[in-house]
Amino acid sequence: MTKRYKVVGIGNAIVDVLTQSDDSFLEHMGIQKGIMQLVERERAETLYGAMEGRAQVPGGSVANTLAGLGTLGLKTAFIGRVHDDALGRFYAKSMDEDGTDFVNPPVAGGELPTSRSMIFVSPDGERSMNTYLGISAELGPDDVSDDVAAEGEILFLEGYLYDKPKGKEAFTAAARACRAAGGVAGIALSDPFCVDRHRDDFRTLVAGEMDYVIGNQEEWMSLYQTETLEDALDHAHADCNTVVCTRSGDPVVLIRSEERVEVPVTKVTPVDATGAGDQFAAGFLYGLATGQALETCGRMGCIAASEVIRHMGARPKADIKQLFQNDGLI
Repeated sequence: MTKRYKVVGIGNAIVDVLTQSDDSFLEHMGIQKGIMQLVERERAETLYGAMEGRAQVPGGSVANTLAGLGTLGLKTAFIGRVHDDALGRFYAKSMDEDGTDFVNPPVAGGELPTSRSMIFVSPDGERSMNTYLGISAELGPDDVSDDVAAEGEILFLEGYLYDKPKGKEAFTAAARACRAAGGVAGIALSDPFCVDRHRDDFRTLVAGEMDYVIGNQEEWMSLYQTETLEDALDHAHADCNTVVCTRSGDPVVLIRSEERVEVPVTKVTPVDATGAGDQFAAGFLYGLATGQALETCGRMGCIAASEVIRHMGARPKADIKQLFQNDGLI
């Protein structure tokens, strides 16, 4: 039976607010460079007010991945939660315009506003993200339509949602609905600090509910608390059939069943590293959704990631499918 969607994603619906800043500004504002920090509403308003020349775009890790898949021509849907305020309506409209069905209408009433992330981009391309979760933190199983989850060939989940119990329940509900209907479910680990906070739950999820998992070297080693990456990947593959590990400029490791490949990356001086992992996932999932060989999936991920770090913003600006063609992949 043909599914309505190639990929269905579930994650935080966050408006990204970007500006450029130097290290002295980060130090002055008490911002830890290069990571994602959760902030409270008052802190979010302070940082927002300090941003000069800010640009506003729909974001969130999985949403960025879906946008990349949409530019590649795949039909996608996003399960997320926004408030019926100006930012929420902007977010829902932008997702629909980019070709992704935003299946949950903005929520009227309630006190929490639409989520936003203040992203400060340093001259070396590092991004320091300060995220106020707002209404996204309330995403739960009631927001997951079984019809939507079951209509996806591939389900893609966002590790950041594990910061709230209802998010965990939403994950499980979506994964089970997708897999029961013959689809495959997977997750991006998202952040080593996120893994530290929820290690046992992540291990249970990877071993029991996931068909594929994407993470970077730090995240895998944190998840399994190993001294070496190889030990972590051995544990991971014992738990999950398909394991992907990105390594900050070193070759990407991909393992599926008895196959293991390493895909070299083209080293690029980043303009803005925002979205590198998100667009790697988009390229990889495009390969997975179109039945490509494991190595080709990895190469597609690397090409998509390489494109997005060459400009500001977390979503592609070039024709990624043309880049795949130029590399002889399609």
